[in-house]
Amino acid sequence: MSVRMAIEVRGGAFAYGRRRVLDGVDLAVEAGTTTVLLGENGVGKTTLLRCLAGLLEPAAGTFRVLGLDPARDRRRLSERTGLVPDAPDAWAWMTAPDLLRFLAVHHPRWSAARAAELLSSLRVPVDRRFGEMSRGEATKAMLVATLAHEPEVLLLDEPFAGLDPLVHDDVLRAVVDALGAGPRTVIVSTHDLDVAARIGDHVAILSRGRIVRHVPMEQAAGEGATPRREALKDLFAAAVGEVVA
Repeated sequence: MSVRMAIEVRGGAFAYGRRRVLDGVDLAVEAGTTTVLLGENGVGKTTLLRCLAGLLEPAAGTFRVLGLDPARDRRRLSERTGLVPDAPDAWAWMTAPDLLRFLAVHHPRWSAARAAELLSSLRVPVDRRFGEMSRGEATKAMLVATLAHEPEVLLLDEPFAGLDPLVHDDVLRAVVDALGAGPRTVIVSTHDLDVAARIGDHVAILSRGRIVRHVPMEQAAGEGATPRREALKDLFAAAVGEVVA
């Protein structure tokens, strides 16, 4: 039986002016799996995810998500995919319910019941504007907005960064629940190696504009007694030539 790829990138490139951030990215992600994307700050992880979401148009290469070109089929793709950005991009005057009402009409598979369930379980403030929310509150609200339409592909850009321990656990629980709610393809960019080792089926390392390592988590973790976090740290160091702090 052939393996179906939900995401395929070949020779992907993107530049901000003269600075080439992605330079020949090759990546294939099997449908129904979770890939952890590791890389130093500023290496292009956010750029890669935004190209996959159709928010940026690549300079070169082929990008396919669920067989669609994100740059040309952004509207169709947005009904089947979801992106939680590294910084909430809702208008500051909006509350979480405002955002959900705005998005619901754009998603045929929107579930109001799922949205209400997530608002409650994640303890998202419903009467506070985004401009007044903490980073953690806003991240949880964006996660609700993304999961409410049950995306086939989920792109998470540093969802755990800068969160206090309680909020971190809330977000992690929501992500783990989302992974267990049926077949879904996920790419999550994170610096949290403990989380990476827990949720990832594969690990991909982005460095110097390319994916320099892409292996199953079992291979990354090894067969020895080394904890998975330390094994990932060693893998990262070997791939990019320096130790993760």
